[in-house]
Amino acid sequence: MRKTAKEIIADVEEHLTKSNKHYYSDFYVGITNDIERRLFIEHNVEKKSNWWIYRTATNKTVAQSVEEYFLNKGMKGDTGGGTDDSIYVYCYEITNLTKE
Repeated sequence: MRKTAKEIIADVEEHLTKSNKHYYSDFYVGITNDIERRLFIEHNVEKKSNWWIYRTATNKTVAQSVEEYFLNKGMKGDTGGGTDDSIYVYCYEITNLTKE
């Protein structure tokens, strides 16, 4: 289900409460058009043992606005990535095994 920026931000903020970390800088945020490739292969996030979340935005503009919101809060990542069909917003807890 595609969500608005406000809905995605609320979902991520709620999910953050389930993490042991207390700072936005302990997390990475990004956008992609292929969640499996980007999150679990390229960033090396372990599906079963790492903290992660992703949501589908209504469009790339919405995805970018969510990404920028969390970057401004202090999460790691960068703007300008993705392609025209990058509608997935993802976030994960940075560990010594993940690749930023």
